[in-house]
Amino acid sequence: MQQNDAENLILAFAHFFPGAKEVGSYINGELVVGNGDSIQLFNPATGKPTISYKDGGASAIDAAAAAAEKAQKIWWALTHAARGRVLYSVGAKIRESAEPLARLESMSSGKPIRDCRGEMGKVAEMFEYYAGWADKFYGEVIPVPSSHLNYTRREPYGTVFQMTPWNAPAFTCGWQLAPALATGNAILLKPSELTPFSSLAIANLCEKAGIPVGLINVLAGLGQTMVPKAMSTWSVKKVVFVGSPGTGALIAKAAAERVMPCVLELGGKSANIVFDDADLRLAAYGAQAAIFAGAGQSCVAGSRILVHRKVYDQFVETVAAGAQKIKVGAPLEDTTEVGPINNQKQFEHIKRMVAKGIEGGASLAAGSTTYSDEGYFVRPTLLANATNAMDVSRTEIFGPVAVAIPFDSEEEAIALANDSEFGLAGAVWTKDGARGHRIAAQVNAGTFWINSYKTINVASPFGGFNRSGYGRSSGMEALYDYTQTKSVWVETSPNPATPFGYA
Repeated sequence: MQQNDAENLILAFAHFFPGAKEVGSYINGELVVGNGDSIQLFNPATGKPTISYKDGGASAIDAAAAAAEKAQKIWWALTHAARGRVLYSVGAKIRESAEPLARLESMSSGKPIRDCRGEMGKVAEMFEYYAGWADKFYGEVIPVPSSHLNYTRREPYGTVFQMTPWNAPAFTCGWQLAPALATGNAILLKPSELTPFSSLAIANLCEKAGIPVGLINVLAGLGQTMVPKAMSTWSVKKVVFVGSPGTGALIAKAAAERVMPCVLELGGKSANIVFDDADLRLAAYGAQAAIFAGAGQSCVAGSRILVHRKVYDQFVETVAAGAQKIKVGAPLEDTTEVGPINNQKQFEHIKRMVAKGIEGGASLAAGSTTYSDEGYFVRPTLLANATNAMDVSRTEIFGPVAVAIPFDSEEEAIALANDSEFGLAGAVWTKDGARGHRIAAQVNAGTFWINSYKTINVASPFGGFNRSGYGRSSGMEALYDYTQTKSVWVETSPNPATPFGYA
C-alpha cells in the first residue's frame, strides 16, 4: 500500500511534469531538485509514508529571485490588456486540467475529491476575475492649485514573496497569484513543505498559458531554510503570509526590520450566532458546513456556535444528530464528505484540545474520543455546555470541532463574539433583518454573513481584524495591496513661477 501511495502520487504529479521522478522547486521554468535535508511526506488517510523530496534550501532563492526580476520587466512592459488576456488563458488552462489537478490535490492534502473539484473551478475563476481588472485599475488626475498637471500611477512592487498553507494549497495559490500578476508583479511562492504539488502544477500551467518563464517561481522546501533568505533578498519588495498567528508575527517582525510591507491572513475563532427566531433547520445545516467542511481545517471555520438559551438544547441536539450522519472516509471516494486531518502534528493538537475541553467541563454531544490507528481521522465533534472562558473556546483548533455556548440577549451575543483575540469571520442567524444588520455592524470581523456561512468569492475583499491579520487578499482592494502609488507632476505653464532661491 505504501509503495502504491508513493507511485500514485508521483504519477499524478508527472501528469504536469512528464517524466518527473522527484519533486523540486519550479525555478525559471524548470523543476529543480533540491540538495538539502530530506522531507518525508505521509498519506493523511493511512498515516503511512509516501514520497520524500529534498529541501530546496536557501541556494534556490538566488536563482528564483534573478529569474523573477528579469521576467517581471517583460511582464510589466506588456500592455495592461495583454496581461489580462494571458490571465484569462490561465483560467482556461486550469479548467482544462481541473480533474487531474483535483486528484493531485486530494491525494497530497487529504481533502475529499468532491471538494477539490469544486475548488479548481474557483481557482480558474480567480484568474478570470483579475484578468478583467488588468486594464481597469489605474491612477487619477488631481486638480492641484498650480499650473501643473498632476496624475498618479499604480505601479507593481516588482517581486512579491508569498507563503501559503497546507489546508488549501491550490485555492490559496490562485488566491495570491492572480491579483499579484494582474498588477504586474513577479512572484516567489513558498507553499507548505507538506503540500507543494498543486502549486507547482499551477505555475507550470500559467507558463503554458503565456505567463513569461520565470515570473512565477515555486519554492519547495522548509520554511526555516528558505523564508529568511527570501525575506532578506533585496529584490523582494513585499511579503504575503497565510498561516498561524504565531508565525505571522515572526514574519511581520522580519519584514519590519527591512521596512517591507506585509499582508497577513492569520487564524480565527469565529462566532456563529443563532437566535431563537432563526430558521433552526437552516441554521443547523449552516453550522455543520461552517465547521465540519474541509474537516474544519479552515481559517474562517465557525468554531464557536453561540446559541440563544431558549433554543440551545434543541439546536445542539439537531447539530449533533446531523454530525453523526456525515460520511468520514478516504479522500478519493466520491461519497466522502469529511476526509482526514492533513498531518499528524495537527491531528495530535486536535485530540489534545478535545480532551482538554471535556476535562474543563464541556460535554461530548457529537464525535468520539476514540481514534483509529490508521490515518488522521477525527469525527465531526460538538462540545456542549461550554463557556467562552474555556481554552477550547479561545484557541484555534483547526479541525472539525465546535463548541456550543449559550447566551441570553443580543448584547451578550455581541460581547461573546468580540471576546476573542481573533476577528476573521462571523455570522448571525435571525429572521429579524434589522437585528442582522445591527450585529454585522458590531461584531469585529473582516467577513460576516447573515443567514448563511462560508460563502467566499474572489470579487469580495477578504482579511481579518485584530490577531487575524491585516491587508486584503481579494476583491478590488487586493489591487491596492499589490501596487504602489506614484505621483507625477508636469509643469504646463509657458511661464512657470521661478522656484524659490533661484534667479
